[in-house]
Amino acid sequence: MSSISENVNDRLSMLPEDIHSRILSLMPTKFAVRTSVLSKRWRYTWTSVTNLDFDYTRYVRSNEKIIKKFVDGNEEKFKTFVDRVLKFCKTSHVKLFRLHISSYGVRRSSISNWIDKAVRLNVRELDICVIQHEVPLSVFTCKTLTNLRLELSACDFGGWEFPSTIYLPCLKTLDIVGCNNPLAIHGCPVLESLSLEVSCNAEEDFVLNIPTLKRLKVLCRSDSINDNSKVVLRVPKLEYLFLDGVLSSLFEMEDMSCLVGASIAFWHSRFDFLWTDLLNQLRGVQNLSIENFPFTSPLPIFPNMKQLELNSTWQSRQITQFLESCPELKTFCVDFVDWRDFKPEEPKLIPACMLTNLTNIKFSKCDGDASDIEFLEYMLGNAHVLKTVTVFAHENLLIEEDPWFCTQVLKFPRASPHCEIHFRTRKLPPPQELEYDDSDETEAFY
Repeated sequence: MSSISENVNDRLSMLPEDIHSRILSLMPTKFAVRTSVLSKRWRYTWTSVTNLDFDYTRYVRSNEKIIKKFVDGNEEKFKTFVDRVLKFCKTSHVKLFRLHISSYGVRRSSISNWIDKAVRLNVRELDICVIQHEVPLSVFTCKTLTNLRLELSACDFGGWEFPSTIYLPCLKTLDIVGCNNPLAIHGCPVLESLSLEVSCNAEEDFVLNIPTLKRLKVLCRSDSINDNSKVVLRVPKLEYLFLDGVLSSLFEMEDMSCLVGASIAFWHSRFDFLWTDLLNQLRGVQNLSIENFPFTSPLPIFPNMKQLELNSTWQSRQITQFLESCPELKTFCVDFVDWRDFKPEEPKLIPACMLTNLTNIKFSKCDGDASDIEFLEYMLGNAHVLKTVTVFAHENLLIEEDPWFCTQVLKFPRASPHCEIHFRTRKLPPPQELEYDDSDETEAFY
């Protein structure tokens, strides 16, 4: 019996070394190192990992968002740990090097040395989030790098600068935060995905000319974008566009024929005409998500629109305006609705998509008030080819504690005889806190 038990318990150790390396590479480095205490055979197994993940941060979940907090106290111990890991690591090709530090106590010189070491290990993916105003120049000439994320936050420096010389021949994904001069992006001949912050001034437009780009996310900063500047996008292969921040500048888009989806989440706009101009340039999009829509000006027709998502709270006239502008719409998703001012029109004025194409409706944040009931009654009574309506309510609200709402909705007349109504609860994750664990077990291999 004991021999059978020993064989079962030893099956993991009997796996090939490359399998051990893959398993340990899937976990944070501090946990991979702890396996050195299992047995003599496992003492140096972790040194062959292809992913190096160092995290000295604390995260707190609050209101469905993750907030990063500063931590202090064990910086020297963390530094010693990272130094020794890089010293004993025997791999010559690192797939991922992740370094997240939210403490001022870790020396900038140490951070630069660690990143430079990763470059010399032929790293493919770099994910750097540190309190630093610069990184080694070797990062910007790394021939093996395919993915790069840089978030350099330093309150005493304000922002950081791209070097004048960049050559990243294999880079496909670039995510930069806090950079003062994103115009310096160049030397990336195969770049496909880009995320960056944009700020312009009256003297110079922001021009992005990347013919290989397929995915673009732009955060427009409010501190320096102004009425006289433009954001010029020359990205003929772009498929997905994400815009966030403050809309204070005109957008000029050249050849957006490949664009499939766009997401717009501007929390402020100085002038309605900026929205009008932007939406006119997105007329050919198939999927559109919009948040914080501020005006009621006439909308362009979106002839190819198949899916529309309206986040935040929307008034009845805004919803019907969008439905009228999307004759081919099949899927409609909406968060909160304000249907109090809705005035029923003649049946002939029902949006065309509701008569011929609209098959799916998703109501994400239903509270069950009179406005919600009137909205659902209108959609069910006028969407002639509707197949599915899914209503998401707050946890235990309406569905379990107040079934009257569900009963009322199920009684509404349906223009489509094939329509099904589904009720779901929208559960929020419990608050939790994650932080760096500096257990002494990480020193077992020394």
